[in-house]
Parts: sequence; C-alpha cells; structure tokens
Amino acid sequence: MLYLHLFYTFFKIGLFGFGGGYAMLSMIQGEVVTRYGWLTPQEFTDIVAISQMTPGPIGINAATYVGFTATGSVWGSVVCTLAVVLPSFILMLTISRFFLKYRKHPVVEAVFSGLRPAVVGLLASAALVLMTADNFGSPTRDTYSFVVSAIIFLVAFVGTRKYKLNPILMIVACGVAGLLLYE
Repeated sequence: MLYLHLFYTFFKIGLFGFGGGYAMLSMIQGEVVTRYGWLTPQEFTDIVAISQMTPGPIGINAATYVGFTATGSVWGSVVCTLAVVLPSFILMLTISRFFLKYRKHPVVEAVFSGLRPAVVGLLASAALVLMTADNFGSPTRDTYSFVVSAIIFLVAFVGTRKYKLNPILMIVACGVAGLLLYE
C-alpha cells in the first residue's frame, strides 16, 4: 500500500511540478515531511544535499532518495523515480506534436508568459523551504551554528553569483568548511 501511495504522490508532484527540480523541492517537502511524515525535516535536508551533489536532475534524485528512505528498499526508489518522470514523459509526447505547430499562437505565448512568474515563485519557495533552523541553526538556540551557516551561505552565494566560481568547486569548498568548522 505504501508503494502505491508513494507512486500517487510523486506522480502528482511530477504532473504539477513546473519549473524543474528546484521548484519541485517545496512540493516534495510539503508531501513527504509535512503531510505524510515519511521523513523528518533533517532527513529531507540531507536528501536535498545529496541530490544536489549527485549527477542528474535534483527532482528525480530527490524522488529516488525519498523512495529508498521511506521504504528501505530499492523498489521504493524505482517506484518514486518512475512516478515523478512519467507525467513529463507522457505530456512531452503529447504536447510535442502540437507545440511545434502552434508555438507562435497568441494563446500558447500567453500561457508561457503566465507560467514564468509561477516558476520564479516556486523557485523562491524552494529556497525558503531550505532556510530553516534545521539547515542554518537558530540564533537563539545555537548561535555558533547559525553564524557559521550564514557565513558559508553568503560566501557560496557571492562566490557563484558575483565571481562566477564553479558551483562544483563551491560545493566541495562548503563541504570542507562545514566539516572543519562543525567537528
């Protein structure tokens, strides 16, 4: 029964997760942590970190890890991964025939213009989901963790945004900094 429930949940996330994997993160967190309690907030945070570091789309990686963590089985990973990919696959097969023919139509252009702000909102929501006390610590409960996390965040943000440093280099550097500063 859990496998069917996971399939339904991730099929729904795949169907309505416009904007890619980062936009899906807030939906995944809302379903697997808040709504069903399959994962703790800390487990979800760990899954997001692992999903970002491994090759492939973050939404699919997260679904794979959630499936395994929730069931303790590779079959859970298979079910969640298939479920999150299947809607896009079906929609792309269906839409691709019509999109090439009607892409310059005013209605199609209007729909895509309306989706752009929604995607930005979903990406912002994903960022806010990750800005919790579980990820950054709490200024009142654990000031050291909070300050170190905020500094690592700011250095990574400025490094990738302003100085255009390689994101992989930043991930490794932040991981090493976290290892050294939290041990």
